[in-house]
Amino acid sequence: MGTLDIEWRELVEAPLSSELTLVLGTGLLALVLVGQRRLWRLTRNVVTIVHEGGHAVVALLTGRRLMGIRLHSDTSGVTVSSGRRTGPGMVFTVLAGYLACPLLGLAAAWAMISQQHTLLLWVTVGLLAAMLLMIRNLFGVLSLVLTGALVFCVSWFAPESIQVTFGYAFSWFLLFGGVRPVMEIGGHRRSSGARDSDPDQLARLAGGTALVWTAFFFLVAVGCLAFGGFLLLSSPS
Repeated sequence: MGTLDIEWRELVEAPLSSELTLVLGTGLLALVLVGQRRLWRLTRNVVTIVHEGGHAVVALLTGRRLMGIRLHSDTSGVTVSSGRRTGPGMVFTVLAGYLACPLLGLAAAWAMISQQHTLLLWVTVGLLAAMLLMIRNLFGVLSLVLTGALVFCVSWFAPESIQVTFGYAFSWFLLFGGVRPVMEIGGHRRSSGARDSDPDQLARLAGGTALVWTAFFFLVAVGCLAFGGFLLLSSPS
């Protein structure tokens, strides 16, 4: 009886242990993609796509006219919209950039624990396709086409196990990728002397200081990482 009980427990717990290993492994992979300097120079382009996409979506939702999006090879980007230069619409549009990646990462984590990995992939493809219509430079087009092609190929051709693995890695990447750019703001402001970052713009539009807005972005990003990580790690239970 004891032997049968041990064998049954191993059969039940093996898939859970395997899935937890997958979640941890993809989390470690995402951390390397964000934390390793040379890799980050490449993968940061994906974060820039999400960042500028956040500006674009909120600009449209607040009634501003979206003029275009440009993505640059140095991983910077710019989203141009027309409308009032002050007021809530402009504030929320500027606010959306650094919030987009951590919040999307949190939504992706929720989709994964809800076993909606296919929906996550197709929504991502749809958003990239919609964003492509507003890109106004060649590098931006190439970035979106390559990123969209990768997600599409995984969603259409890959077996479910690969889709799940990609979904976990993508969720972790967005969560980690939402933190590092905020940490880089201070260094960018010191090295370039420029005062045109999103926190600087928010300080002029809504009051406070760039440091306060940077701290706000950092707290949101870390909070999303903590909560999203908790969701992903608790999903195999």
